[in-house]
Amino acid sequence: MKIKASLCSSLALALAILSPVRGLALGIRIADQDPAATARGNAFAATADNPSAIYYNPAGITQLEGNNASFGVYGILLNSDYRGNGVSQSTKDEIQGVPQFYYTLALEKCPISIGLGFYSPYGLSLEWPDKSPFRTLATKGNITYLTLNPVVAWRIHPTLSIAAGPTLNYADTDLRRGIIPFPLNPGDQFRFHGDDTDLGFNAGILWKPIEILSFGANYRSETTMDFSGRSSTKGADAFGVPSGSQAASARFPFPQNIVAGVSFRPTPKWNLEFDVDWTDWDRLNTVKLKQKFSGTLPLTFDWQSSIFYEWGVTRYFEKGWHASAGYIFSENSVPDKNFNPIVPDSNRHIFSLGVGRKYEHWRWDAAYQLAYGPERNVTGSTPNFLTGESADGRYEFISHALTFSIGYHF
Repeated sequence: MKIKASLCSSLALALAILSPVRGLALGIRIADQDPAATARGNAFAATADNPSAIYYNPAGITQLEGNNASFGVYGILLNSDYRGNGVSQSTKDEIQGVPQFYYTLALEKCPISIGLGFYSPYGLSLEWPDKSPFRTLATKGNITYLTLNPVVAWRIHPTLSIAAGPTLNYADTDLRRGIIPFPLNPGDQFRFHGDDTDLGFNAGILWKPIEILSFGANYRSETTMDFSGRSSTKGADAFGVPSGSQAASARFPFPQNIVAGVSFRPTPKWNLEFDVDWTDWDRLNTVKLKQKFSGTLPLTFDWQSSIFYEWGVTRYFEKGWHASAGYIFSENSVPDKNFNPIVPDSNRHIFSLGVGRKYEHWRWDAAYQLAYGPERNVTGSTPNFLTGESADGRYEFISHALTFSIGYHF
């Protein structure tokens, strides 16, 4: 009986850790790192003319004079709806916010500029009701991912700049799911909590051959987080899964991504840009779970790389005012077979509007963003092999975001 209980516990722990990670697709990437860029649909790699260029294209900081500092916040409200198995469910409404800070310095009488950025390139989360029909696949997933990014940029020629810098990354994850299907044992829970640090780098190039045209590209390297912490179960003792905890870890690769864009400025009053932003989720094939007492178990993902298609326009007015609008089409990364409700990935349409003003020393920007995922009908998703629950059903996604920043030049 003890052997059977131990085996059941081990399998439940393995599935509990690995299944929620499936949801960590494009949905956890936060591509919005500055309201001026967000307002333009993040089509900013070939413009990159404020301190947030450290994220979007660090070569752009050579366009800035003196000292420049910027602080911003991106706040988002997410909601996903599910219909299937005769029930309807919605995720818990929760406002999530991430900070952004940038500082740049142009060295005097030298074609070198330096900068420092602090931002969160990943970190969104969703929480489903405990009574959902897929509770043994996922109930809640949170991830915090923070990056400190120093950069050095060099203006090789008046029309050409390059830049690069390391990224110092810290990530913390908290994943939860049920063990027994609802309503047999509501309230039981598995939890995995771990963290890790890692190093990567980013690099950029900006070329402006003529006054009305510029090209930009940015590269962000892959990183791998060996999430190390503890896994625990509670509330399922009557079903042979004893309460307790053990040391556990899960090795999760984060993708490299490449952005390339072109900016066209027919007059000083207009800036139009189109960018292509590719994320390499193809490298996410198998995640290995290591537990102190339960050995190592593999899980195959086989996700697909995906692209943001980004369009943006800015109109400049008198007295430092400007207004922007943008649109993004975001491709789905996860096939039906590997779908998990913790982040219901899908093709998405993202619309944005923003306004801002520049003064002699101060500047501010604000933007609103609406993301809409048309209904996705998931069929043939891999079920939990202990409980038989699957993620099959119809999903719709919507989010509202507000972002604001204030900057100072001296």
